[in-house]
Amino acid sequence: MNVDVVVIGAGQAGLSAAFHLRRLGFRPFDDFVVLDSNASPGGAWQHRWNSLTMADVHGIANLPELPVPEAAAAERANDFVPHYFADYEQRFELPVIRPVTVDAVHDGDRLDVVTSDGTWNARAIINATGTWTRPFVPRYPGADTFRGRQLHTADYRGAHEFAGQHVVVVGGGASAVQLLAEISEVATTTWVTRRPPIWRDDDFTPEVGRAIVAMVDERVRAGLPPRSVVSVTGLHLREQERAAAERGAYERHPMFSRVTPDGVTWDDGREQRADAILWATGFRAALAHLAPLRLRGPAGGITMDGTRVVHDPRIQLVGYGPSASTIGANRAGRAAAVEIRNLLRDKDSNLVGGLPRTA
Repeated sequence: MNVDVVVIGAGQAGLSAAFHLRRLGFRPFDDFVVLDSNASPGGAWQHRWNSLTMADVHGIANLPELPVPEAAAAERANDFVPHYFADYEQRFELPVIRPVTVDAVHDGDRLDVVTSDGTWNARAIINATGTWTRPFVPRYPGADTFRGRQLHTADYRGAHEFAGQHVVVVGGGASAVQLLAEISEVATTTWVTRRPPIWRDDDFTPEVGRAIVAMVDERVRAGLPPRSVVSVTGLHLREQERAAAERGAYERHPMFSRVTPDGVTWDDGREQRADAILWATGFRAALAHLAPLRLRGPAGGITMDGTRVVHDPRIQLVGYGPSASTIGANRAGRAAAVEIRNLLRDKDSNLVGGLPRTA
């Protein structure tokens, strides 16, 4: 199966890229396809916990030319956002094929995209696989001896599962703060982070946002592994979390030294019994399928120029590094589509995606 472009992933970034490819003249199914590993629309949003409502999310960016409809505060995010994405796919007739898992991408005259549904041969790839499928749990001594439950944010389904228990929550990001607020209503909690949290009480202005994105961009241009955008924004205490603060849920403890069968312990001899350990320790970019291309440099990251992989300009990464936020993903989708259009136009002086160069 030959196409000009394969978009991998149908979340915010992938749909944005697909929209702009079509806008630039690439024909759906003939010139480009979108491969999605999920069985239904919605990207990572469909997998989030039921208690996450639209009042809790930090905002959903508009996809190109279709504003996010108004949502009731109590609507579940894992229902509302997938419906929005599904409507978007249908309205703009985007060529999404699902469920298709991409196993590997191999180099050659063209790029061989090996999937659960056969191999696609492409001239270029826009990778928009995000991070949800790669939850990160650090290794700690004794973790395999713990007799309670260990889970990651990706496995969280609701605070009701911990009623009457003691839960150690590990992690200093927004998810940890939000889940502590929920769990501390029905259980006792201990909050543990590697570094003291940085709380923000100023307005998150566009200027602040641009400065933060620039910091992440500087890392990926240097070939360093990206830090998430959220990790450098600091933490805001929202109104719905103030009651948790009054309960003492945000009293932070340094990282424990080891996990014991019944809880955790610190070097100074302190111990905390626990029924569960929740690792709110973030995610890593889901890029294992690109490993055969050997894109990573000596510093462990992929050197980027915007959305373009410097080592191989046929590969565009969206939703990676500075475009990991929903707003950044939208902009990256357009940038990647334009980069691909220009790359293929330069390689073929007459045609691009089966259309004249002026398309």
